[in-house]
Amino acid sequence: MSEFIPKWQKELDIFNKIKPIIILEGNVLDKYQYPGDDNMQSGSILRLTEYLHYHFKNAGYQNIAFYDNIRGFYNNSEEGYIQNFAQLVHANVSNNCISAEFKGRNATAANFARDALIQNQEATVVVMDFASRYITSPDNMEQSEVDSFTVLMQASLEGKDVKTEKGVLKNLVVLIVNKVNDIPAWFYLENPNVKAITLRTPEKEERELLVKGDNFPTFFAGDIYVDEFEYYQDNPNELDKIQDRFVALTEGFSFTELNGLRRLCKNERIHIKDMCDVIDLYKYGIKDNPWNKLSISELKTAEDDFRARVKGQDYAITKTLDIIKRAVTGMAGVQTASHGKPKGVLFFAGPTGTGKTETAKTLAEKLFGDEKCCIRFDMSEYGQSHSDQKLLGAPPGYVGYEAGGQLTNAVKNNPFSILLFDEIEKAHPSILDKFLQILEDGRMTDGQGNTVYFSESIIIFTSNLGIYQNTPTGERVPVVTSELSYEEVQTKVREGIERYFKLELGRPEILNRIGENIVVYDFIREGVAGEILDSQIKRICNNLKSDKNISLAISDKAHDTLLSSAIGNLDNGGRGIGNIVESLLINPLSRYMFDNELFSDCEITIDAINIENMTYSLECTYSSVGSV
Repeated sequence: MSEFIPKWQKELDIFNKIKPIIILEGNVLDKYQYPGDDNMQSGSILRLTEYLHYHFKNAGYQNIAFYDNIRGFYNNSEEGYIQNFAQLVHANVSNNCISAEFKGRNATAANFARDALIQNQEATVVVMDFASRYITSPDNMEQSEVDSFTVLMQASLEGKDVKTEKGVLKNLVVLIVNKVNDIPAWFYLENPNVKAITLRTPEKEERELLVKGDNFPTFFAGDIYVDEFEYYQDNPNELDKIQDRFVALTEGFSFTELNGLRRLCKNERIHIKDMCDVIDLYKYGIKDNPWNKLSISELKTAEDDFRARVKGQDYAITKTLDIIKRAVTGMAGVQTASHGKPKGVLFFAGPTGTGKTETAKTLAEKLFGDEKCCIRFDMSEYGQSHSDQKLLGAPPGYVGYEAGGQLTNAVKNNPFSILLFDEIEKAHPSILDKFLQILEDGRMTDGQGNTVYFSESIIIFTSNLGIYQNTPTGERVPVVTSELSYEEVQTKVREGIERYFKLELGRPEILNRIGENIVVYDFIREGVAGEILDSQIKRICNNLKSDKNISLAISDKAHDTLLSSAIGNLDNGGRGIGNIVESLLINPLSRYMFDNELFSDCEITIDAINIENMTYSLECTYSSVGSV
């Protein structure tokens, strides 16, 4: 495998020949695998400062000094460097360091760096580490802080080139910062002598070098590697599949995290074929992934289970189960390079009370064994511009920082769950921007800096988009009604969703992330109303029997009354039918039982329901039975 040079190093190789000051920002606290085969450090995992030492040494630099405002100037990588640097800038060495402050009365750090830049005796690099911590605030600087950066700016104008055995090299000052705006903007903006380079998490080729290179055996306990590797030598394609999957699943991981995976894999004595399991162990603290324990036979009967709970939504159930079957078969995300996306994404749209939330709860119970694994977020609570802090956590220094975010906490506590975002159109657009990253990368960094992974979750959005529209006078009128066929409802709802995201919100990319996973629910039709009614009555009867040993029977006459009232209240869907059952059955039945002291062990028959006035009443007969 050819050695891969990361993009930031290529930029460094280009601009250190023409810019005297380089700013490195981004993933600067990480460790890096040293590339190439011309150095004893090749393949080693090094801190950035060590990496830069060997990089500049191989480039031909004669002096390499590091600085931070705690230790001063130093170089712990090899003997002799700091002594040579001290002679060059006329400084004193104590305990292998040169004491120097960046600001204040004894601010000599910038002066030493300037002296190194403007001399032409030896090619010199000064790497100023933790530069984000040199000043209190770039927007409110003390004069001594301004002076120190001004000294560096003046030095950049006078920097010299030096002839060496490897050609002409430019003296350099390298500033390592978390982000470039941690230092004053006037120092780098429109300054032709400064180049900012961003370090990102390891690219695919870098991760392949670690996993497929000489470091691969170090992922496993010695005896396990010896016993198992002979098989993979004879079956290299199988090993390639394991390694490729590991590389894909670690997208966005830092080298420090990859090194942690390597140690964890070895410590837990994980076998080569199970190498990817260490990622779940690292992310979630578990070895056994619930997705791998799903019963295929149970999923084959899932459609019947869904139909028992969600009535009249055959298309929605089939579409939902297709997404789940994709996830179970490992087909989710095969069209993309990212393996960290959520297991599935669904967008439930349609009239209210048609079973959208019930589908999500049924799905949670089927996949994870408990409805509580469906975690619901009412997006009407996140309509303000600052609501993303409530969802994802406030940044450091803000109220609520310690508490974290409601979403990120929920996923950290239960990564194997259904995340239900109810009425997504009511969320502030800034919230929707966050969903872009979740849908694309399957991860999010919370306010505390912790990475939260969504790759084991199913994400479901619900919406009433396309059902109503506002007239020029502000009146809200229905776009679709139960008089339309389901095909017409589906077309109009989809048009409403597209219009909202593309024209009103101006964010078509969100819709693109959802793709064809929009599931439109139909109105509750008259034929389905009876099924929903019977389902609710059956549940009431079963609960009374199991909890109180009360047998409840409903006459045809009483049932017809309930059905007639339910059909007349279909505008509110299944929820409207539930309201009818509560008003005409549960409330008057409770009154009848209380008045007749029927608290357990009896048989009740409802002969008729009186609906002539708003105080509904029942005509019943009852008899006592022996307790069980």
